[in-house]
Amino acid sequence: MPEPKSPKPARPPRKPLPSKAEVAAPMEPALNTSYLESLLGYNARRAALSVISIFMRRMAPFGLKPVEFSVLTLIAHNPGITSRQLCSALDILPPNLVGIIKSLDQRGLIVRKAHPTDGRAQGLHLSSQGKRLQNEAQMTATALENDAAHALTPSELDKLKALLRKVYQN
Repeated sequence: MPEPKSPKPARPPRKPLPSKAEVAAPMEPALNTSYLESLLGYNARRAALSVISIFMRRMAPFGLKPVEFSVLTLIAHNPGITSRQLCSALDILPPNLVGIIKSLDQRGLIVRKAHPTDGRAQGLHLSSQGKRLQNEAQMTATALENDAAHALTPSELDKLKALLRKVYQN
């Protein structure tokens, strides 16, 4: 006959799982970013990343990236604009613009027409679908810019934009 098993010793009570705060790494000292924060480029890039993050989320329903929005907007406000003018205004290389124009054309957002004064060039215009999309996207862009700059007064925002233009236009 097998020998009866002795009862297992009672397990000690389980300790509760540690909280997220207990698992997190110990507090690290704050980084000294003072030099970087003294640089125009660093501050401009950080601000741009913040705005672009909001832009990408809000423009997703329109299927527009920042450069596509810029191209559509320039065409909307300058019917008949040429590719050369777009490249100059947006500081885009012609080979890069070709793909953007092709994509917008395939989506039915733009129409190419003979340029009235330059027989070698085509003027770019928005289709009716392009006009609707650009108008909605422009209203969205205005709202998201206001949301992104919520910490600034309207006067501060105007001053910031004017100062930034002075940096890149000179």
